Amino acid sequence: MAKRVIITGGIGTGKSVVSTMLKVMRYPVYDCDSMALKLMNEDTALVEQITRLLGAQAYDRQRRYDRIWVASKVFEQPVLLDRLNALVHPAVARDIDRWQQSASADIVFVETALMRQSGLHEHADAIWRVTAPDTLRVLRVQRRSGLTAEQVGKRIEAQRLKEIPCQGEVVLNNDGITPLMPQLIDALAKLNQNNI
Repeated sequence: MAKRVIITGGIGTGKSVVSTMLKVMRYPVYDCDSMALKLMNEDTALVEQITRLLGAQAYDRQRRYDRIWVASKVFEQPVLLDRLNALVHPAVARDIDRWQQSASADIVFVETALMRQSGLHEHADAIWRVTAPDTLRVLRVQRRSGLTAEQVGKRIEAQRLKEIPCQGEVVLNNDGITPLMPQLIDALAKLNQNNI
């Protein structure tokens, strides 16, 4: 079976930039955010569990998961966020296992913001952590989401409290100044040196 490398880092660090670079290099990448959203819309059992937890408002009139409404509720109530994650994370983990088993590559990459909280670090052959200064992270997220700096700051802090780096992680600095491609090439070379 293919070896699994986790790409992690908080909101706005640039995990997706790293994932895009890997896809261009023809590596398979599983994006936990987009696949979780797909599962929250299409997995009947998960839809029922979310509706029981959050109410019918969690889905719009077209029965699509309402990310904005849900975020406005769960990011203000950490216990509710934990309960939602306890439903979504196992569904995503099962989907990753299925996807990895069908992969034809020797190495696959899984992009996730919540590596420890979801338990994905327990099944990783290597971990890459993408970092960036908080001020830059806030600006990046504001540009793409329209959230206020305060809202983004709360999300950054909520993630930081739950994500503790693992020993042996490779750190990729995406500060907008340090070139990212040489870091990525070096990290890939280390994977090959370690027979991963």
